Amino acid sequence: MELIVERIILSSRWLLVIFYLGLVAALALYGFSFVYKLIKVAGMVFVYDDAQMILAMLGLIDAALVASLIVMVMISGYENFVSRFDEGDGEVSFLGKLDSGSLKIKVASSIVAISSIHLLQIFLNTKQYTSDQLMWATIMHIAFVVSALMLGYLEQIMNSLKK
Repeated sequence: MELIVERIILSSRWLLVIFYLGLVAALALYGFSFVYKLIKVAGMVFVYDDAQMILAMLGLIDAALVASLIVMVMISGYENFVSRFDEGDGEVSFLGKLDSGSLKIKVASSIVAISSIHLLQIFLNTKQYTSDQLMWATIMHIAFVVSALMLGYLEQIMNSLKK
């Protein structure tokens, strides 16, 4: 009975594939959204002033960071929890081996980068925001930064305890 339960639990990790395939679909949809934004920016290249163009470029950079975050979660999640990638063709050698601790730090760092871009967009558009909105956006960004720093510090402690 114990062996059957263990096999069922171990096999259940393959249910995660549904989520990773869903992220692939979400990434494809986000790619279409990115292309739409890019075409829109390209059409306005001679209309936008410098500030508007910078804001548009920051939006595209933000989209690229979000897409990279999705890829990072898909690949490392699959490799950590479902199955290892075959490295025979060398196609996935760039991945390295992300354990769950380093994945958390990379995700937190990506969130800080995305938050930084959003905050920069807000600061470049301060006329559209109240002082309360600016304050809360800054506080949320600081919370993301502190969280990322704490995750990094905790990971460093955990690594030193392993040695």
